[in-house]
Amino acid sequence: MGLEIVSPYLIAICVAWFGAHIIKYTVKYIKKEDRGFSSQLFVSGGMPSSHSATVSAVAMIIGLRDGFGSGLFGLAAMLALIVMYDAVKVRRSSGEQGIAICELIKEQKSEVKLPRVAKGHTPLEVVLGSLLGLLIGLIVFLATK
Repeated sequence: MGLEIVSPYLIAICVAWFGAHIIKYTVKYIKKEDRGFSSQLFVSGGMPSSHSATVSAVAMIIGLRDGFGSGLFGLAAMLALIVMYDAVKVRRSSGEQGIAICELIKEQKSEVKLPRVAKGHTPLEVVLGSLLGLLIGLIVFLATK
């Protein structure tokens, strides 16, 4: 390996995160749910999962550069699985609970301030985010060989 100006691992993470959010913005724009590009950079939930894209991208490039049998790849794969499980199970569940709480507050005409609700992801959003990340990890690997 030669002198690297910028880490390919960080490149993969940044490209995956930004790419997923560009796709999220495009999906919202097509559905006419546009809330502005800058707000889409930090939105929770949506298609595809940027969390899944980033952890998959870095796991892929670690596997390709350091070996799929390396301890570092094992750690990256474990982290990716935890993040994706959390997006679908924990964050999605808490988002559904948040929506129900907001509906109850509105129904009761309560003066309680509505909480911010982060929706989490559907399994499809996580799978597509992961596939996007794997592709970006491969592209960054090939571009930085």
